[in-house]
Amino acid sequence: MKVGVILPTFSADASAALALAAEAERAGVDGVFAYDHIWPMGSPGRPALAPFPLLAAIASRHPKLVVAPLVSRVSLAEPERIAERFATLEKIAPGRVIAALGTGDSLSLDEEIALGLPSLSATDRRVRLRQVIELLPDHVEKWCGGGGEATNLIAREYNMTLNLWNATPVELALAAADGPICWAGSKPGNMADSLRAYAEAGATWSVVAGAVSLEALAGLSG
Repeated sequence: MKVGVILPTFSADASAALALAAEAERAGVDGVFAYDHIWPMGSPGRPALAPFPLLAAIASRHPKLVVAPLVSRVSLAEPERIAERFATLEKIAPGRVIAALGTGDSLSLDEEIALGLPSLSATDRRVRLRQVIELLPDHVEKWCGGGGEATNLIAREYNMTLNLWNATPVELALAAADGPICWAGSKPGNMADSLRAYAEAGATWSVVAGAVSLEALAGLSG
């Protein structure tokens, strides 16, 4: 199982995120990930860094790191634009990009309203998810944020890795019976034991949010 860390992107300054990426590479962490939000959930007055420019800067500086948004929400841009962003990132970091996609949900609807974007139904978002997937090159690794059954079925149809947020080892094992899975979420109380359990359940990656010892995290990669 590979391990990654979520960058601190809820800021107007990229310094902390860039510094954490450099530390992650030195420690031997496999990858870094960035949220795709206009502001932190529930805090519209606070800033957030755009994920793709940040990941491009990191990818160009740190050739050992895998980079990815977690996840790129298909409701925030047209399918062609999202595919172009991944294509550009792949040119900077060939073989080190994960096209992690998500449909979004009601919790992030206020961001789309603030941007003047059309309010897409769950069905429309799943149509857009398919459109983005079809535009991505076959060789790029693809993840899908786990959600409702209809979204998960699309992920399985395209053999995408299903990313499950804060899932338990039991939930991971059940999902792994249908195809590839990975885990992401807040730092577990006992990180070492938890991540080993996620690996035993079938997770190909574990991506941790929050303050974490990068050396300890890297020691769980394998």
